[in-house]
Amino acid sequence: MPHAIRIHEHGAPEVMKWEEIPLQEPGPGEARLRQTAVGLNYIETRQRSGVYKVPLPGSIGMEACGVVEATGDGVTVVKPGDRVAYAMGAPGAYTQSRIMPAGQLIPVPDWIPDDQAAAMMLKGMTAAYLVTRTFKVEKGQTVLFHAAAGGVGLIICQMLKEIGATVIGTVGSDEKAELARTYGCDHPIVYTREDFAARVREITDGAGVPVVYDAVGAATFEGSFDSLAPLGLFVSFGAASGAIPPIEIGLLQQKGSLYATRPTLATHTAKRQDMLDLAGSLFEAVRRGVKIPINQRFDLKDAVDAHRALEGRQTTGCSVFTV
Repeated sequence: MPHAIRIHEHGAPEVMKWEEIPLQEPGPGEARLRQTAVGLNYIETRQRSGVYKVPLPGSIGMEACGVVEATGDGVTVVKPGDRVAYAMGAPGAYTQSRIMPAGQLIPVPDWIPDDQAAAMMLKGMTAAYLVTRTFKVEKGQTVLFHAAAGGVGLIICQMLKEIGATVIGTVGSDEKAELARTYGCDHPIVYTREDFAARVREITDGAGVPVVYDAVGAATFEGSFDSLAPLGLFVSFGAASGAIPPIEIGLLQQKGSLYATRPTLATHTAKRQDMLDLAGSLFEAVRRGVKIPINQRFDLKDAVDAHRALEGRQTTGCSVFTV
């Protein structure tokens, strides 16, 4: 029988338990996966803690790679034996075997290994939509990205350099600053000891940047507004330090007729063709040389240790579970 990480209550990492689960058969429109690798993302600490509610008892997790074992009636987009990956959908990736809607599965090219596929889908597709859809970055522009040494950060720094942009990135330590620099961040700022908004103004000769990508949240949003040029866009796509407080809309006027948005990968992949197009652009970026740095590996049964490391800011780049 397969096993999964399950939670029966929300709380600290210790609420996660390695439990046996029944092997299910797929229904109409569904496929059963034998998973080989699972991605680790900060959103899963929020699912576990209860900031984002998941059904209890249940599992958490948003992305994985595996092999289709069986399909239900009416499934034509995948077949048994196909290597596939996914991101988003209902939580539940922390498992050895899983039933998924077949339409959410993405065929994986032969040249991408399982662990890389599991590590790159959510973070890589997020990076892709941020720089090509939410704000279409152009050559010569300067942008600010928070948590530049994280999983999305190291990917997006490379994508931005491909475009020809100048990248300013905040990080939490000198070691992370050096790591971000090696992946294309032109100006890493250790935000725990520097006023990053003042440094952005210094780097841009007082102009500010046209866009700020912020997945940190409470600790950075005020400085993000102060880093923007008039008519600039504040992109909030996560809240690792806690949710930002309600924004008084008049603040956008006062700071220079700013714009603000809260996009999600779920919206950008709601239609299968949009999902496949976004995944295809990510695969092509990797083929061109964008690296997916897997800097931490854990056994899935050791998810407690993985969450402690992630919440303790002890990880960089991408992390994966071996199933």
